[in-house]
Amino acid sequence: MPIARLTQKDMTESEQRELKTLLDRARISHGRPLTNAETNQVKKEYIDKLMAQRDAEAKKARKLKKQQAYKPDENATFSWSANTSTRGRR
Repeated sequence: MPIARLTQKDMTESEQRELKTLLDRARISHGRPLTNAETNQVKKEYIDKLMAQRDAEAKKARKLKKQQAYKPDENATFSWSANTSTRGRR
């Protein structure tokens, strides 16, 4: 199942500021206002980078959660007496 693409609304404030900075740097390097295609290209590259970064963090978190998951004792045996009522069936 593919992950939904990030939008600017989904970004944190610092990520939005970083995107604005990247757009400003691109505009300055071109020496003119950016076209829609150029703006969209810068945004797409940044969003791709963010999604990859978030995916890596999620994988790391899943791996850590899996390592810390409860594992029952393999040497313990099932105890019938602990799981049956002392009064018997009614």
